[in-house]
Amino acid sequence: MIKLVLISIFLFLSTLMFTSFILLKNQKTNKKPLLKPKTAAQILGDSNYLAVCYGGYRTNTRDVQPTIEELKEDLMILSAMGIKLLRTYNVHFDETKNLLQAISELKKQNPSFEMYVMLGIWIDCKNAFSHLPQIHNEESNRNEIEINEAIRLTNQYPDIVIVLSVGNEAMVKWASNYYVEPDIILKWVEYLQEQKQRNALNKNIWITSSDNFASWGGGDSIYHTTTLTQLYKAVDYVSIHTYPMHDTHYNPVFWGTMKHDNKHTQEEKIDSIMIRSVQYAKQQYQNVYYYMQSIGINKPIHIGETGWASQSESLYGSNGSRACDELKAAKYYHLIREWTNHAKITCFYFEAFDENWKDKDRPMGSENHFGLFTINGKAKYALWNYVDKGLFIGLKRNGNFISKTFNGNKVELLKTVEIPDNKNNKN
Repeated sequence: MIKLVLISIFLFLSTLMFTSFILLKNQKTNKKPLLKPKTAAQILGDSNYLAVCYGGYRTNTRDVQPTIEELKEDLMILSAMGIKLLRTYNVHFDETKNLLQAISELKKQNPSFEMYVMLGIWIDCKNAFSHLPQIHNEESNRNEIEINEAIRLTNQYPDIVIVLSVGNEAMVKWASNYYVEPDIILKWVEYLQEQKQRNALNKNIWITSSDNFASWGGGDSIYHTTTLTQLYKAVDYVSIHTYPMHDTHYNPVFWGTMKHDNKHTQEEKIDSIMIRSVQYAKQQYQNVYYYMQSIGINKPIHIGETGWASQSESLYGSNGSRACDELKAAKYYHLIREWTNHAKITCFYFEAFDENWKDKDRPMGSENHFGLFTINGKAKYALWNYVDKGLFIGLKRNGNFISKTFNGNKVELLKTVEIPDNKNNKN
């Protein structure tokens, strides 16, 4: 009897030791299974996969590329607030390949970490951004290099890159420094689709072009061409840009206080203005949808860019439409998220962090201030509630723990807020 007991104890201890050894080995070798990657078809339109436009530059020049560790800092901050899908803009700087490497390393370190990328491919015309005359029906020699590098990176990171976007506002005619005629975009979209058919590119990758709503037929009829119809047929989905903020200057029909607003508080007036701003964005989205239907095509439509700057001089500042401050930017952010999440529209909000290389000669230029965070890691008013919830505890940017702008003092914030007048509003 004693012998049987001893044998049982020995077997129990042996089993326990073996199990402990296996668990310890798995911990040391990090052999937890990675999450099964999802595709664009599964992610786009799912509000559990919030999207944002991302650039990791922290100085006033792109000559200084963000390091992998800096990119990881940003990724952890964005992941903490529920962002799982990033949009980039080109592949000819180290930032993009470093970003993909950073995501890959974080996934290996933490199998539950999830982040996907819409990889931007920069397209421009011959002589773009030069002193020579731009030739808009001919393309830059760099375009092919961009395409090939995008294919290489997509194949290298098949679990991360889910969308390829050919061009960024590359067809809209006011982009006079670089725009191309639509047949050039069509050429490269069709080329990428051919690569999918030849198995040179993952067949689950979705191909699009991210452009102004007017370029997709939602505005001036000058864009209503047979080439655009062919492009609609070629893309897997339509990616549109809508910027009510810019149109507070260029088309301010929705902007300013209404006559009946006189009895309301400052914040109530701004609530009304920002609701109209989102309605304006919705109308541009609907215009694209109606045009697409009119040419007999049915593709998903998502928002590749929309956003609201928190500071500005000139057109959108005190001497202009008075559009830019953190209060208005926050209200736009929450309203646009509410609409797109409910409507199952993926919205790449522009943008994650301020980038002051975009208008380096004018520090107060609006292009430098579209971020949800400042360069030094302060969460703007749109994200103050995330700070209150403790989502960013322990996370840093540029050596600073994430904290609120204005030291969290809303009274001080409101001192920067201006009410637009109604000189352009006839309602």
